[in-house]
Amino acid sequence: MAAPRAYWKGTLKLSLVSCPVALYPASTAVEKTRFHMINRETGNRLKQQMVDAETGDVVEGDQKGRGYEVSKGKYVEIEKDELEAVQIESNHTIDIDSFVPEGEIDKRYLDHPYYIRPDGKAGVDAFAVIRDAMKDQDRVALARIVLTNREHVIAIEPLDKGMLGTTLRYPYELRDADDYFDDIRSPKVTKDMIELAGHILDSKAAHFDPSKFKDEYETALKALVRRKAAGKPIRAAEREEKPSNVVNLMDALKQSLKGGGARRAGSTARRQTPHRRAAKKSHRSSARRRKAG
Repeated sequence: MAAPRAYWKGTLKLSLVSCPVALYPASTAVEKTRFHMINRETGNRLKQQMVDAETGDVVEGDQKGRGYEVSKGKYVEIEKDELEAVQIESNHTIDIDSFVPEGEIDKRYLDHPYYIRPDGKAGVDAFAVIRDAMKDQDRVALARIVLTNREHVIAIEPLDKGMLGTTLRYPYELRDADDYFDDIRSPKVTKDMIELAGHILDSKAAHFDPSKFKDEYETALKALVRRKAAGKPIRAAEREEKPSNVVNLMDALKQSLKGGGARRAGSTARRQTPHRRAAKKSHRSSARRRKAG
């Protein structure tokens, strides 16, 4: 199997310590079912073309360029070599700025994950020193990197024998949570309700195990394609009717807990049955002795 092609190569730098590294995308969409646009009359695949918004003419590849809209309908063209002229140090260097506790990174900022490994044998020792120091201190490095002509902040942490780098969003890329949460009312929830909900949480306690993630929609899509390709009829699944009535929250919590509690109670009862039988037998034997006496 051929080695995967690196997405980015450069230098990981911590003060005066540096080493060559390579980045590889940690996620992939290769296995996802994809559809193409086709001509329903001929069955042929359609291809997209770039069209001039004003004239309607098809624009060929050598006529396409980048432009920034400075005013309505007016663009300033930016050439490729002009973009490349915007040289900053992080173009080819991951320069570590600081180390922060992992728990302080707001998950909303997490964007794309990348595997980071040494690029060649040179610098492996420096790579291991930086990796193991972060592991020992339980810290995450914050650095800058340029990917696809954009500078990103990247969070770097130890992962097995390598490192995991996750690009972070900038604050201006996040929407303000207050716009969505500000008008949520704060009802008075009783302690009993919270305790009941807590019991339900306990009954469903588990550990994070992504191997148990099942993409049911993807499975259904593959089955649909197989049936269609085999010329079999496609029948829409009957939708389960959801109750429209509003139930009492306390009753719903009790009912939810009852489902798990009943099973545990039944299990306990079965385990205690032999003990109960022995106790009853002993009680009957004592009663017979008293009667005989």
